Amino acid sequence: MSKRKTAAVLAVALFAATHVWAAEGDKAPQQVPYNCDFEPSCEVAPGYYGNLTAPATSKFNLSVGGFVKLDYAYNSTNYGPTGFLTPTNVPKDSSTAGQKDQSIFSIRQSRLWFKVAGPPLIGAKTNGLIEFDFTSPNTSSTNAENLNATPRLRHAFGNLNWGKTQVLFGQTSDIFGSFVGNTVDFQSGNTAGFLSGTRNPQIRLTHLVDLNKDNSLKFVLGLQQPYQSNYFNNAVNGAPGSTTGDSWGNTPNLAGQAFFISKALGTSPGYYGQSLNNFTIGVSGLVGKQKVWGNDDKVNSWGTALYTFVPVISSADGKSRAQTLTFEGQGYIAANVNNGATAAQYVGTTGDLKSAKGVGYGAQLIYYPTQNLGLSTGYGRRQALDNSDYKYNNYEKYNQTYFVNAAYDLNAAVRVAVEYQRFETGYNNVTNVTTPGSPLGGTDDKGSTNIGRLALYYVF
Repeated sequence: MSKRKTAAVLAVALFAATHVWAAEGDKAPQQVPYNCDFEPSCEVAPGYYGNLTAPATSKFNLSVGGFVKLDYAYNSTNYGPTGFLTPTNVPKDSSTAGQKDQSIFSIRQSRLWFKVAGPPLIGAKTNGLIEFDFTSPNTSSTNAENLNATPRLRHAFGNLNWGKTQVLFGQTSDIFGSFVGNTVDFQSGNTAGFLSGTRNPQIRLTHLVDLNKDNSLKFVLGLQQPYQSNYFNNAVNGAPGSTTGDSWGNTPNLAGQAFFISKALGTSPGYYGQSLNNFTIGVSGLVGKQKVWGNDDKVNSWGTALYTFVPVISSADGKSRAQTLTFEGQGYIAANVNNGATAAQYVGTTGDLKSAKGVGYGAQLIYYPTQNLGLSTGYGRRQALDNSDYKYNNYEKYNQTYFVNAAYDLNAAVRVAVEYQRFETGYNNVTNVTTPGSPLGGTDDKGSTNIGRLALYYVF
């Protein structure tokens, strides 16, 4: 067939297709609707919570999603290649890092997830999730690509759901502590009283008990692997006689939650405005033990926390975020809980180590003047419970943070956010560590930083 004849055939085919679409408007190509079944609407709860009933290619219904997140941070203290995140603690003001500022871009907080809705099992709906980001702490790498984009497993679990009862197994958020700070970076105030962000392998049972049409109880009980690993090196902060301080023989912690939930106050948005929640108040806790080098006995791990979520101004229709105000708060006490609850695992000297004890608290307000604009402010603090436990150590006496931010959803995919955060660390026994160039070098008893952030998101 000649080129001229081929072109003629293509033209006729395109004309015929156009004629059919014009005659049958209901079959004409249309824009694919947003893959979202999450309230308040797709426009303000974008694809991060996709529609599990919209299948992709898999032997089961599969949803794929995530987001690209570009972070910019200006820090008045230099934190090196991870400066786009809130620090674990702030270098002393007299240290080298404490006297330099920093300006940094990163895309490492971007995420990718896969959700599956599988076949029923003994009357339960089944689903699963696996999620990655790229913030694995590969700071020892000299390769820029490896340093900036190392995959990290966040969540990976399967779930059996009978409605009032659920069984989850895999890796997901720590059962102890329920408070996620609504900061622009995803550290979420974890080391300053908010107890958020840590994930670990676990198996948990969740059960709901309806008291009446408005009130219910939620119970969670599970076994979870401690955040510290069997080979974690914790040198006991320079305690006399200490060599390695390696931990040995971790056993899973027993953890649980008990919450009272009420619909009487209506609903209001929580973290990142992703869901509308009812009034909640309750406790969480854990118990466990850990064998440490040089100790004949095991060191105890324990913690208890009180949490509340209050819709101060509730949603007008249970869907809209406009004109809502939320208060969220938590306080806790813990020992040897290295998920942000305590600054160290244990204190003392080799052969005579004991649990490091900490106390923390935090609170935040989340206000939506309009459907798409969210404003947040919060304060959190973590500190040593008994300073006398650290008589041999140069140690973190406290961490505290203040933050205020604004986020705006331009459409279902694009969000922009800005934030100011102040972060402070207080130290004690500062004369024990004065090594020049050390992050804790210098003789100041405090480190402080001011942080300005800009974040751009594309959610898919």
